[in-house]
Amino acid sequence: MVATAATLFAVNGTVSKVILATGLSSLRVSQVRVTGALVGLGLVLALTQPRRLRVRASELPLLAFFGVCGVALVQWLYFVAIHRLEIGIALLIQYLAPLLVALWARYVLGEPVRRRIWAALALALAGLSLVVQLWKGGSLDGLGVAAALAAAVTFALYILLAERALDHRDPVSLTCYGFLFAALFWGIVQPWWSFPASLIDDEVALLGNLDGSHAPMWLLMAWMIVLGSIVPFACLVGALRHVPATRVAMLAMLEPVVATIVAYAWLGEALGGIQIVGGAVVLAGILLAQTAR
Repeated sequence: MVATAATLFAVNGTVSKVILATGLSSLRVSQVRVTGALVGLGLVLALTQPRRLRVRASELPLLAFFGVCGVALVQWLYFVAIHRLEIGIALLIQYLAPLLVALWARYVLGEPVRRRIWAALALALAGLSLVVQLWKGGSLDGLGVAAALAAAVTFALYILLAERALDHRDPVSLTCYGFLFAALFWGIVQPWWSFPASLIDDEVALLGNLDGSHAPMWLLMAWMIVLGSIVPFACLVGALRHVPATRVAMLAMLEPVVATIVAYAWLGEALGGIQIVGGAVVLAGILLAQTAR
């Protein structure tokens, strides 16, 4: 189930990049994803277990902060990153989040963290320097790298806020409320009545090795919402009944690996040999960080 979720998230990166190539902004793509996921997940809960949607007034500030900073911003920054960088590189940088969580746990929350966290940090930074090829003076898109780093920070914030909110709420309803406040946030930033609805029926070139093929925009958006958000989330939640959360987080690191393969097969994106080595070093550092907490 975790492998299925990681694979669907990985494929969704390429699907989202095809959508972004049409000229639809990262803000709009984020808005479509969270609003669509809210509708789908909210309907499932409302029809099957409406009691899980009950909320106390004291929970609302944390849920709103979680929805805006943890859900809305992390998705928007991720879309900015993959629009300007190769998907594999963007995800490798974003997956520094577990390392940031371990550092926060040790130095802010005062939780016991093994000394291997320093080795993990050294590995991650060394691998990252290979991925972005620092010796070339930052040949990658600077805004894309900055967005990916910011996505790592907001992803870590998502994990920490979720951990706190789960003291009083189950994961499914928490995510539903996260999508709710994220959708409300984007609705204020860019009202829905200004959405370019004419794009929905457009035929979109699939780019790369599939450039000769086309698909309607609404189908790509439906994939992003259902198979890129709701289904993989359900797989992860279901997996937590059988596999410990720490192991789920480790297995989820399949995403940048699969995303790189999918982007290569579909879009023709390829990492250089040194970048592949750097990616392996980054993943090793993240894996070590997961075992350090």
